[in-house]
Amino acid sequence: MTKALVCREHGLPETLDLTADWVLPELGDHDVRIRVCAAGLNFPDVLIIQGKYQMQPDLPFVPGGECAGVVEAVGAAVTRWQIGDEVIHASGAGSFSEAIVANEHTFMSKPKALSMVEAAGIGITYFTSYHALVQRAQLQPGETLLVLGAAGGVGSTAVELGKALGAKVIAAASSDEKLELCKQLGADEVINYGTEDLKGRLKTLTGGRGVDVVYDPVGGDFSEIAVRSMAWKGRFLVVGFANGPIPSIALNLTLLKGCQIVGVFWGRFVGEEPEVHQQNIATLWQWFEEGKIKPVVTDIFPIEEYHRGYAAMMERRAKGKVIFTFDP
Repeated sequence: MTKALVCREHGLPETLDLTADWVLPELGDHDVRIRVCAAGLNFPDVLIIQGKYQMQPDLPFVPGGECAGVVEAVGAAVTRWQIGDEVIHASGAGSFSEAIVANEHTFMSKPKALSMVEAAGIGITYFTSYHALVQRAQLQPGETLLVLGAAGGVGSTAVELGKALGAKVIAAASSDEKLELCKQLGADEVINYGTEDLKGRLKTLTGGRGVDVVYDPVGGDFSEIAVRSMAWKGRFLVVGFANGPIPSIALNLTLLKGCQIVGVFWGRFVGEEPEVHQQNIATLWQWFEEGKIKPVVTDIFPIEEYHRGYAAMMERRAKGKVIFTFDP
């Protein structure tokens, strides 16, 4: 048995149960058990406990889509890992636990350049943003990228990766404090859409041409404004709806702009195109080792203070990643 944060009924974070007697599955021949050092909180973790995510485990379950830890046991047929290896794990659920048992192929080596806390949050965010910008948008050097919600978990990685890919990045967020972080990540221009007119600023910053790619993990009122601000043959990336409402966008705008609205579902992409996913990982790991990209972690909470972490995420106060830590 192990300590774990358990969802026994769908609801808000106050319905979660931090228990010391969660029963782990038996270790199969091809399974690995890791001691979790840190786990990343993502917006899907907010939805999944409410029964609102597209992938819903049976109750009861342990939420948490990603973590980093150390291998402490391996099944009889495991060949990829040894006890003591440092790994990361990215899946739909299970990470908010002191230990995880899963198939050996669901783990990846932790980048040596990163700490456990940094590595715990790289899976879903960097994987999503790289897939979005490279496979879905086919972002080209010199193109203009607008990132909405640019200081959040996935937004901050989109700013960083957009710069690494050679784009001119415009970061939009709801406060000057968040935009300072975006500048540190390399954003060329910033827009405070809490105080500034998003449409007018985009027109000015692009000389009326519009933006080539929009990365939107937020949804809500700004999505249609962004579509209306697109350049000819632009690509609007639908990444998520952290703002809550799913926007309704008039399809005639795609005709007038000659633009595309492109869905980004990293979880399905991994199953549909595993070889491409592995190529993405290889590139990202190389960039981590070279120092070309580096995770932003500003909100760290022991798992006992999970309610504070969820509040930072749900109230959109977090800058970069929210991480839960476990006692060594």
